[in-house]
Amino acid sequence: MVRKFLCLSILLSIFWLGFSNSVHAAGDGESKTGFILPHVMDNYEWHFATVGHTHVTLPLPVIIYSPDQGLEFFLSSNFQNHETHKFGKDYGVNGYYIDENYKLHAADESRTFYDFSITKNVMMMFIVIAVLLFLMLNSAKFYKRNPGTAPKGIASFIEPIVIFVRDEIALPNIGHKKYLKFTPYLLTLFFFIWVGNILGLFPEAANFTGNIALTFTLAIFTFIITNVNGNKDYWKHVFATPGVPVPLLLIIVPVEIIGLFTKPFALMVRLFVAITAGHIVILSFIALIFVFESMAVGVASTIMVVFINFIEILVATIQAYVFTLFSAMYIGLAVAEHDHH
Repeated sequence: MVRKFLCLSILLSIFWLGFSNSVHAAGDGESKTGFILPHVMDNYEWHFATVGHTHVTLPLPVIIYSPDQGLEFFLSSNFQNHETHKFGKDYGVNGYYIDENYKLHAADESRTFYDFSITKNVMMMFIVIAVLLFLMLNSAKFYKRNPGTAPKGIASFIEPIVIFVRDEIALPNIGHKKYLKFTPYLLTLFFFIWVGNILGLFPEAANFTGNIALTFTLAIFTFIITNVNGNKDYWKHVFATPGVPVPLLLIIVPVEIIGLFTKPFALMVRLFVAITAGHIVILSFIALIFVFESMAVGVASTIMVVFINFIEILVATIQAYVFTLFSAMYIGLAVAEHDHH
C-alpha cells in the first residue's frame, strides 16, 4: 500500500513540475510566483497550462441575474483581454467586469445583481459528484446482479470503506440504536471530502475542498443535523446543565450556547486550512526552482515536492476521516440517551 502511495505521489509531482512551466513562461513584469494564489483561489475560467504565450484554458459560464435586466449568460473569455488573457475593469461586458482578484463587479456600483456563475470550484464539485455517482451506481449494480457474493471490481474498493465508516465511526460514536439513521450522511461526507481532496492534488485541479465557502456549507449541514435531532437531555445540558449551582449557570449556559457554534466553526476551519496550506507549500517549492534558477535548488525542490505530495495523499484521507469522525461525535452527543438516577 505504501509503495502504491509513493508511486502515485511521484507521478503527481512529475505532473506538477510539468505544468509549472507556465510559471517560467510568464510574461515580462509578471511575478514568477504569481501562480500560487490563482491556483488556490476560485476563478471564472479553468486554466490548464501556458505554452509559450498561448494559454490553454476552459472558459466557464458567467450567469448573472439583475432585477432590471433579468437573467444573462456570458462566457468568462468575454471578460478578458484576448492577448494578455487578463481580467480587468477595461474588459467589461454589458455593465459587468471581473477584476484581477477574480471578483465579479457591476460598473455601476449602485446596481443590484446576483452571481450564479459556474466557477472553477463549482465545476470541480460537479466532477466530484459525477465520480461519486459512477462509483456508487456501479457498486450498487454489482450487488443487485450478484446478491450474496464477494465484491469484485469497484464494489471491492467501496465496501471496506463503507464498513469502516459504519462500524468504526458511526456505531461507536452514535450508538447501536440510531447509528444506521445517520450512516448515509456520514458516508456522503467522507466520500465527498475524500474524493475532492484526492482530485484536488492533480495539477491545475480546483482547490474546492480548500474553499471556505464549501467547508462552511458542510459544517452547516452537520450543525443543522446535530441540533434538529438533539433530544431533551441534549438541550437540557445546554440551557440548564444538571448538577451545576444556579449562580454558575449564568456562566455555563452562555459557554454551552457558544459551543453550539464553535464546533461547526472548528470543522470548517480545520478542513479549509489543512487543504489550502498543503497546496501552497507544494506550489511554493515549485516556484523556488524558477526564482533561483539553480540546478541544486531544482533537485532539492523536486525531492521535497515528491515527499509533500506523499504526505498530502495521506492528509487528504485523514481530513475526510476527521471531518466525518467529529460530525459523528457531535451527532452522538445530541442523540445520546442519559441514565437518570
